Amino acid sequence: MFIEHLQLTNYRNYESLNLDLSPKINVFIGENAQGKTNVMESIYVLAMAKSHRTSNDKELIRWDADYGKIEGVVQNRYGNFPMELSISKKGKKGKVNHLEQTKLSNYIGQMNVVMFAPEDLNVVKGSPQVRRRFIDMEIGQISPVYLHELLTFQKLLKQRNHLLKINHGKQQIDDVLFAIYTEQYIHSAVQIIRKRFHFIELLQEWAEPIHSGISRGLEKLTINYRPIAGLNPDWSTEEMVTYLEQKLAEVKKRELERGVTLVGPHRDDLQFSVNGYDVQTYGSQGQQRTTALSLKLAEIELIKKETKETPILLLDDVLSELDDYRQSHLLNTIQGEVQTFVTTTSVDGIHHETIQHAKMFHVKQGEIKK
Repeated sequence: MFIEHLQLTNYRNYESLNLDLSPKINVFIGENAQGKTNVMESIYVLAMAKSHRTSNDKELIRWDADYGKIEGVVQNRYGNFPMELSISKKGKKGKVNHLEQTKLSNYIGQMNVVMFAPEDLNVVKGSPQVRRRFIDMEIGQISPVYLHELLTFQKLLKQRNHLLKINHGKQQIDDVLFAIYTEQYIHSAVQIIRKRFHFIELLQEWAEPIHSGISRGLEKLTINYRPIAGLNPDWSTEEMVTYLEQKLAEVKKRELERGVTLVGPHRDDLQFSVNGYDVQTYGSQGQQRTTALSLKLAEIELIKKETKETPILLLDDVLSELDDYRQSHLLNTIQGEVQTFVTTTSVDGIHHETIQHAKMFHVKQGEIKK
């Protein structure tokens, strides 16, 4: 899969931009704050209908404009098709092959991307919230139904939290209504947790040998999904439901005191271990970077296996963050197979032949020249 053409209208610092792209390597060179990352971000937004940099969609629209638009022509194994995402104060609208998608969850997954930026190191060393977002975004690309389930869960969590909030500090609650909300919440939570367990199991299968290769066989990477409730991935749905019922009964008093739901997938986490040690706590910066790189390369292979399409790789100012060995490993892996976009201030320090044969774009003050 690759994107043949990209067109931006009123996006960030671009009033208008039209680019014909290479199906292999595309390198955007320029100083900082010139618009390189904006191009990279636009491809991500076209695929995912949201930015990896901001949750405020208004920031994506060019200053003083009423709307922004990203258009692309995508090639997959069946042929090419246009995609379009419009952003305005009223929200976002997505079109695939000129047909407007009634739900964005139907739109996502048409074009698959893997983003690797310096902030992706936070997947390893950042907060649990960052890791949960990583899981949800990646599962959503290979399983659009997961996005429906996630939206349902978030709605039920909001309803349950609202009931807890209005009864905040009270010893009693409307038990009938609360029981209904809790039952619906538990069944939705279990669906999310089971999907996450399965995804991490698949990710582990790909990431472990990749990490071993990068570390020259010296390190073994283990990825574990850590539900706050302590659920076991081998349990049946019924066993998980029963266990969550017990856990929520145990914390009911505390939930009333605090006014929030204390147990569920919105509080779960991922753990990355190398040779049995927690990378987040005990890993060196090199080990954390190797773990993040292994995850991204594993994502490519996982998406390829699940969708039968090779995803597009976005490397935003990340090559300079990797030493020569990790740089070469990454570029050797993608060579000739994965359409890749690279942003960098200079290619002088990158000696790999893949970059030497790339299509170069020079970015300066929101203008791009070949």
